[in-house]
Amino acid sequence: MENTPSDALSSQLTINGEKKADSYKLVSAHVANKSLKYTTMFWFLTTLVGQWFFFYYIIGFYGFSVINDNIEIWNRWEPMGSKPYLIGDFSGNLAFAAHAIGAGIVAFGGALQLMPKVRNSYPKFHKVNGYVYLITVLCLAVSGFYLVWIRDPEPIKLSGIGTTVNGFLILAFAYLTVRLAIKKDVASHRKWALRLFMVSNAQWTLRLGVFSYLVTGNLLGLKPAFGDPFFAIWTFGCYLLPLLVLQIYFYAKEKGSSNIKLATSTVMIAITILMMIGMVGFTPFLLSVMSEAPITL
Repeated sequence: MENTPSDALSSQLTINGEKKADSYKLVSAHVANKSLKYTTMFWFLTTLVGQWFFFYYIIGFYGFSVINDNIEIWNRWEPMGSKPYLIGDFSGNLAFAAHAIGAGIVAFGGALQLMPKVRNSYPKFHKVNGYVYLITVLCLAVSGFYLVWIRDPEPIKLSGIGTTVNGFLILAFAYLTVRLAIKKDVASHRKWALRLFMVSNAQWTLRLGVFSYLVTGNLLGLKPAFGDPFFAIWTFGCYLLPLLVLQIYFYAKEKGSSNIKLATSTVMIAITILMMIGMVGFTPFLLSVMSEAPITL
């Protein structure tokens, strides 16, 4: 049976339609991949600026107070309900100094570990910096345990439980990061290194989230207060939420459809904007801590 002109036209239209559909899928996939790539860069650059300023504050306030033998200045935090320096408590003061300064080193060195340019162009530096980073996060976890379970004379609070869980996650992720590096499983090593980065920077994320909540709440006229449920939730959320978003990012990048990648990009943009709002509130506050001005919110 011979094909009629209408059959040929129908066949041609079908082929053209399939080509257009395939072309649309390619364009959609390209846009989704680029969107995920650039939103990740947006998040990283924001994180880099925020963490390096945090490092500047840590060294400027805690580091120089140790060098100048002026650790009594830590008690400028007393109006906020915290008294880090205790007379005669050498081990406790040492643990607090290690915890605070360690957080600054992690903020600075961890960001360098994530840079592909540094990792690929300076492999020896990446390796040495990785060892320093791992030793520092271990000190961070151990000093956190000491401050919560030994130094603090009061019963363990929710914040102490949050710190403890965070410390165990740091130890577990650090072990897996090293183990996979030894096994030369580079892809898995990088994933666990990113997870370690998220949990080891919980001190920074905690403060960023608090100020983001306060600034955003006031802008919306919600009158946020320190007794709000947010603060209890954020005790754990400051490291669990970054882990969740990171896992979603892994899935979107490796297995996600274009729609999932675009949705993930949208989530990352929203989170990064909230981070920036927190940084806007956090920065002048930390500058006031470093100055002689009274500490107020």
